[in-house]
Amino acid sequence: MTPPPPSPAQPRGAAAPDTPADVPAATRPGPTGSSPVEAVDRALLVLQALAPAGPRGLALAELAGTLGLSKATVHRVLAALRFRGFVVQDARGAYVLGPAATRLADDFLGEENLPVLLHPALVALSAAADELVHLGVLDGSHVVYLDKVEPARALRVWSAVGRRVPAVTTALGRALLAWRGTGRQALEGYVQAVAGEQAADAARAWDAVERAREQGWATEVEENEAGISCVAVPLLRSGAAVAAVSVTAPAERMTPDRVDALRRTVAEVLPPLLPAGLALPEGVDR
Repeated sequence: MTPPPPSPAQPRGAAAPDTPADVPAATRPGPTGSSPVEAVDRALLVLQALAPAGPRGLALAELAGTLGLSKATVHRVLAALRFRGFVVQDARGAYVLGPAATRLADDFLGEENLPVLLHPALVALSAAADELVHLGVLDGSHVVYLDKVEPARALRVWSAVGRRVPAVTTALGRALLAWRGTGRQALEGYVQAVAGEQAADAARAWDAVERAREQGWATEVEENEAGISCVAVPLLRSGAAVAAVSVTAPAERMTPDRVDALRRTVAEVLPPLLPAGLALPEGVDR
């Protein structure tokens, strides 16, 4: 059946009242036409509108106005999203992203997925630096290696996926602690936790963490393993470190110029290869 022509009162190309054509560019779908499943599209637009509102949320009228939809339509979408925990309504009546929505990114960027998501970036970094590269996460007072990529040239380092090393004496751990807001008193707890397995100087560790916080990258010189040094950067999600990547080399090769060159290589190679939602600290490339 041929659809009826648009009403004379409606300009050519104008949207019907419940068509999300007036959605801001940040939440509007691509320019290739309408969504194949309108109900799903509306739900996604609601989530995209609520995300930047944060804990303040949006009232029904605000949300409807932002999306260019009727309040009745938005209310139906919100009811479905609330049923699945993707939206909650606070005491003021405003709608806020729910735990099911925020958990999506947590699950996607969880420790189980990080090695797969980041392995291509580690391979590229190892090739560019021609050095050993590690991916690690914080686990209590230790760092756990999740992945490693070895260079073509041999390097004798005692590391293996799954191995745990003290956070305070490694560049990986210092990068993580610095970008998790670790204070001096908390850091002393990390030092005491590993006292039985490795000597660690609290003042030295604090200076290293503070320096890492200021410059966006951390270093370690033969504190974790004799003859080996590292430079590491945190991988940030919403400003907090969820993992870190390090470049490891013999200490004799890690001159100040070499460390600076490696830090610049990391800043150049990693960002375009990181999955959406992860970033390096600002200033790593300076």
